[in-house]
Amino acid sequence: MTTTAVGQAAGTTADDRPKAHLGLTLLALCAAGLVVSLQQTVVIPLLPRMIVQLNTDVSGVTWLFTAALLSGAVATPLLSRFGDMYGKKPLVLTAMVMLIIGSVICAFADTLGIYIIGRALQGTSAAMIPLAIGIIRDTFPREKLVSAIGIVSGTMGVGGTIGLLITGVIADHTQDPHPVFWLTAGLGVIAAILIQFSAKNTGVRHGGKPDYLGAILLAGLLICLLLGISEGPRWGWGSGSVLGMFAGAIALTAVWVLVELKVEQPLVRLPLLVGPQSLSANLASALLGFALFGSFTLVSNFIQTPADKVGYGLSGSVLAVGLYGIPSAVLMTFFSFRTGKIAGKIGPAYTLAIGAAFAGLSMAWLAIFHEHGYDMVISQILQGTGFGIGYAALGTLAVQHVPMSESGIASGINSLVRTAGGSIAGAVTASILSAHVIYGTHVPTVNAYVASFAILSVGAFLTAAVALGHGLRHKGE
Repeated sequence: MTTTAVGQAAGTTADDRPKAHLGLTLLALCAAGLVVSLQQTVVIPLLPRMIVQLNTDVSGVTWLFTAALLSGAVATPLLSRFGDMYGKKPLVLTAMVMLIIGSVICAFADTLGIYIIGRALQGTSAAMIPLAIGIIRDTFPREKLVSAIGIVSGTMGVGGTIGLLITGVIADHTQDPHPVFWLTAGLGVIAAILIQFSAKNTGVRHGGKPDYLGAILLAGLLICLLLGISEGPRWGWGSGSVLGMFAGAIALTAVWVLVELKVEQPLVRLPLLVGPQSLSANLASALLGFALFGSFTLVSNFIQTPADKVGYGLSGSVLAVGLYGIPSAVLMTFFSFRTGKIAGKIGPAYTLAIGAAFAGLSMAWLAIFHEHGYDMVISQILQGTGFGIGYAALGTLAVQHVPMSESGIASGINSLVRTAGGSIAGAVTASILSAHVIYGTHVPTVNAYVASFAILSVGAFLTAAVALGHGLRHKGE
């Protein structure tokens, strides 16, 4: 394997870079991160409307959200590996181009299948976040790393919440979902231009070849798992189809592990997935992703449920979904810029534990109190605080224990498990909502929502426990 040093090895150190240029680089990476996270959620408030427009059900339309997370889970380690091989900046631009193409496809789509294809292409842009963290580690001075990584990581929650608001504003003026996707395409173009003219392609590049077989097996096992979970209520949990899906997921997982152990340059280096420090960091990431992405879909659907017809819900519009999310967006932004200082004092693990505890409280609140609009506002305040702190700390926790040369793939693996956790959350909550409906309708019961909120709350509290354990176990390392 060959290793070629560029950028810093040529005589330019991170400390010599003008502060103004570092600021522009951070701005461009944050803009790209906002667009990526925004595309993940812009479709969520439209799901109840698109059930009717596309003649499908909750389980079917949820794949518009899950498909993006699934493709992101597969693309993230693959593009991160490409970034280590060929440089991270070209792969960031590649991720943005895929987002733009997927957005344009959705902007012309008129069937569920075409939408899912477009959403899958959009979802590959999730690889941008670990690639951006790799660029930061390659270019920023050590004393600014924690803050910069925290800010970029925090854009995941901020952009997601802003996406809900933007969609609400657009949907308040038209029933057509296509303008939302034209917007993400345009924002993707702007972010790509900013990246092109501000970020530098520095760092250490490694030779070798990608692990395509590993990527195919990973995609297969995730598809089998998610199909089994999401279609369980429709096909029957004891049916041959569902049991076959779960059996396929187990078999493909076993084969995938064997391949990753034997291939010279694996898609996922298992020590970075289940190593002494990596295991707890990645488990926390999966659980936090489960709680965050699951909450987006549940909250949106619950707000739009007409209380006068089914006896619960907030009877809100698509715009109301975004308006309720404003406190969350503001607090996520606030804490994403300040969490770096907190993590610098008490460590990213303890910081993550604090954030995850707030996130758990936000879902627990809705599981108990959900009859009034102010209940949703309180929950959103807790959520913005929790995910703002948690996601910013998670970016640092994922890479602090690995060599600089492996920061891209380590961050990519952490993003992989986070998006996989989000995909599972979408499938689990869709399964619960589909299985428990009001008699004679396709509308979920209020108990189905309560159970889903409670499950997400448990996921967030488990994140806090794992992060706390990580901090205690690796104290001083």
